[in-house]
Amino acid sequence: MLIRNTAPGQAEILNASLSDPQHLDHTGTHITVQRLEHAAYLQITTALKVSGQPSHPPEGPWQDVPDELEGMQQHAQASPQESITPTATSIPSPAATEVSSEAFPALLAASTNPSGLRLLSPAPSSARLDDEAGPGTETAASAAPSAPARPADAYSTDTPQAPKTDDPTAAAEEPTASEAEESEAHDLHAPEIRVLGPVEVTGVNSTGHGPRMAQLAALLYFRPGRSADVLCVDMDPVSPWSTSTLNARMQGLRSSLGGDSSGNLYVPRRKTGEDPYRLAPGVRCDWTRFLQLVEPALPLGPSGLTDLEKALTLVRGKPFGGRPLPWAEPYTQEMITRVIDVAHTVATYRIPAGPHHDLSAARQAVATGLDVDPTAELLYRDWMRLEAARGNRSGLHTIITRVQQINRDLDCALEMETTQLINELLNSSGTAVRKAL
Repeated sequence: MLIRNTAPGQAEILNASLSDPQHLDHTGTHITVQRLEHAAYLQITTALKVSGQPSHPPEGPWQDVPDELEGMQQHAQASPQESITPTATSIPSPAATEVSSEAFPALLAASTNPSGLRLLSPAPSSARLDDEAGPGTETAASAAPSAPARPADAYSTDTPQAPKTDDPTAAAEEPTASEAEESEAHDLHAPEIRVLGPVEVTGVNSTGHGPRMAQLAALLYFRPGRSADVLCVDMDPVSPWSTSTLNARMQGLRSSLGGDSSGNLYVPRRKTGEDPYRLAPGVRCDWTRFLQLVEPALPLGPSGLTDLEKALTLVRGKPFGGRPLPWAEPYTQEMITRVIDVAHTVATYRIPAGPHHDLSAARQAVATGLDVDPTAELLYRDWMRLEAARGNRSGLHTIITRVQQINRDLDCALEMETTQLINELLNSSGTAVRKAL
């Protein structure tokens, strides 16, 4: 019930459970009471806990993410006599100005940047568990291995590359070509959990209970060793799963993933009902692969572009499909931040004239990053510089209009760097534009 504060004995009472308009005598109008569902409340509080954490300087290889074209010689392809000015007829398409439909984006936009978070994908335990037994455990299911494979210590989808090292003795310890090829062939059969986009798992259907089993597999990968009670709540905080539902989905996942050539299941059974749930160490993940490609490449500068661009090809959209369960929110924020870092790095190295100049590659990187976060102003600034380098005045104006519209939808002001760059590009001659770039 909703009670409006008035003089004693004159309080008006409205029914908060109704969605229909109700008459409010004090105002002489009808109003509709709005409510916050528990699921939305959990989404807001979880998101704010993540984004409200204090920002820390980047650590490790992420310190090597370049500033915006710092110290680089830029040469715009626009004519020096041509001034880049806004075109009144240049307007973004409806699709261009579409903003994420997720709830309450302005809350996240106004909160602290979560780029300081560093969430590593956990390495599943290598201990093999025998069949389950005891009360509260899953019923043993005869799931024959479906995709023969040997669990791999490292994720591999392409021809293995020797690690970069200055140690002349390191080559003697590297595997032979035949051994590497054999390991590669086996690794390709291990199931893969893909979270850099809608959650998918090798061998798990996208219909029926498949999507929930895929989310369960992702939960087991990122948070191994959880008990049944914790998993049931993580899979549905509002209406937690029952143990029987968890066991049914676990059996379905075990059957879908199968096992390796030695008969070891990728979803091992537990010994007792108290044992935690986990995946076998051979199970792969695209996020782990992303980090394996990016982190060694970032300190290499432009020489690491090949691996950085290869990492971006793993990105299929918003992590976890843009609607992660509460447990996955911190990982989602981490992935978004890192994808933007990589996209910006590629654009920064590809836009300048020189041996690494490739505006098509820069455009692809920016598009990939904006597909993950369509509000990332850093990437819009990269895109502005790219179109200015092409001398594309109408394209530049379209980008400016788009980022301005997005910020209006979020009820946020443009970042200072964005405003400064817009002023430089729109109010300068071609010579000044080259300096701004």
